[in-house]
Amino acid sequence: MNGISKLSSLSGFLKLPEGPKTDKESFKKTLLGYIDQVNELQNRADKSIEKLISGEAKDIHQVMVAAEEATISFQLMMELRNKILEAYHEVMRIQV
Repeated sequence: MNGISKLSSLSGFLKLPEGPKTDKESFKKTLLGYIDQVNELQNRADKSIEKLISGEAKDIHQVMVAAEEATISFQLMMELRNKILEAYHEVMRIQV
């Protein structure tokens, strides 16, 4: 349960959906939405780094915050992927 509380504190990086949906593809849409959000954070961090290098941005702290947000959100996405794969393999091991 400790891992779940850690994930809930990181939810500020990724926008969580508002409750269960009846749509069959809501799980797929949710995952694709998370991937898009992580990609957007990565792109934003890349742009801020480029602006810092070119001299447009003067605040290195904002660049570092953007880079860390992108890194943490990517790590969270990878952990979610690992848990989903682990659950899939567990279901495949079930004998019917």
